[in-house]
Amino acid sequence: MGHPRFLAPAPPAPRLPPEEVRRLYPLYRRRILEAAFAGYAMFYLVRNNLPVVSAEMGQALGYDKSMIGDILAATAISYGVGKLVMGWLSDRSSPRRFIALGLLLTALLNFLYGASSSFRVHLALWALNGFVQGMGYGPCATSLAHWYGLKERGAVFGVWNMAHNVGGGIVGVLAAWAASHFGWRSAFYVPGAIALAGAAYLLWRMRDAPPSVGLPPIEEHLGEPPAAHDRSATGEVPGGIVTRYILPNRTLWLIAFANFFVYIARYSMLDWGPTYLKEVKGASIHHGGASTLLIEFAGALGMLATGWISDRIGGRRGLVSAVCMAPTVLAFWAITATPASMLWLDMTLLAAIGFLVYAPVMMLGVMSLDLTAKEAAGTAAGFVGLFGYLGRVAQGKGIGWIAQHYGWTPALHCVLACAVAASLLLALTWNVRPRE
Repeated sequence: MGHPRFLAPAPPAPRLPPEEVRRLYPLYRRRILEAAFAGYAMFYLVRNNLPVVSAEMGQALGYDKSMIGDILAATAISYGVGKLVMGWLSDRSSPRRFIALGLLLTALLNFLYGASSSFRVHLALWALNGFVQGMGYGPCATSLAHWYGLKERGAVFGVWNMAHNVGGGIVGVLAAWAASHFGWRSAFYVPGAIALAGAAYLLWRMRDAPPSVGLPPIEEHLGEPPAAHDRSATGEVPGGIVTRYILPNRTLWLIAFANFFVYIARYSMLDWGPTYLKEVKGASIHHGGASTLLIEFAGALGMLATGWISDRIGGRRGLVSAVCMAPTVLAFWAITATPASMLWLDMTLLAAIGFLVYAPVMMLGVMSLDLTAKEAAGTAAGFVGLFGYLGRVAQGKGIGWIAQHYGWTPALHCVLACAVAASLLLALTWNVRPRE
């Protein structure tokens, strides 16, 4: 399958003199990390804006909770599929142009969504937006794999993954401000305008693999063994990436299934934590909002700390993930046992869950790169990510249904069981190390 010339990987440039290589390599590495961070954070502005104004939109257009839930479920499913399909396409494309095109397309879909008043159109547009959103992760992961070595991936991805928290935090404030001043439709127009500017920024700031700017591959620069079967530096990508690198890789399947259960644990408290605290523990709406902030902030710290640790112990991401999931199980159990009068303890436990559960969320993405050649990085990350978002869909529908019909205690016990399943699967990756 070919692709438009616009998306073709940049060809190698003439090799620069050694002194220029030493001067430019650190500058480009910082530049790539900066662009990947800012670019991925901007994708959140045009994906997570809908929940902020769903109540106002529903009231204005006569949508009930079930209809809004259908829109959110559709985008979660399409995003999971998009991460796989777009990850595969990104492995055949210029990361710089691919991610810029993705941000441009999602901006246009936001403009169309804001201008529409039809439920069917909204359902289709937001499902398509979820699919296009899959164009963000693959190019970022591939670029970081090109510009950073195996021994520093944990720390670098720990920094980059904070874009989840930054983008997810900013969009809440930005969409709420726009809606309060200009109406709910502006919660799609304003982020869309920022994404348009972001697409231009990424075209200016991002670059493809180091050889495209006259620099040696990262393994040569750092003195690491050459990447096995890596043809991405020349733009020649072998056919059959899925059948060659993905489907036969048993460990990749293992971490994909683990990611399914990890995402249930991750999103259960983000999606349902505020509601649980209000209905069971008597918390106010402000406490509910604070719980989400605590989870995200603690999660950012957790990714930084555990990413650095995984590099120090030879890239054993599975070990770090398994160690983090075990106390996560205990924290979920403790939340069901705390009295309503000790809300501060619930908040502490939620912060602990955020710190711990975001470690495997990030680590499993890094492990997908560790286990494959660089020309399959986007596909592998998309494959593992697909299972994660299937987990999010399962918990979004399943936890709400169980809580509605049987109460919150059985619902949290199901989350607890999923955390146990994630722990057991991750324990099987205890000794997995990066693929040399």
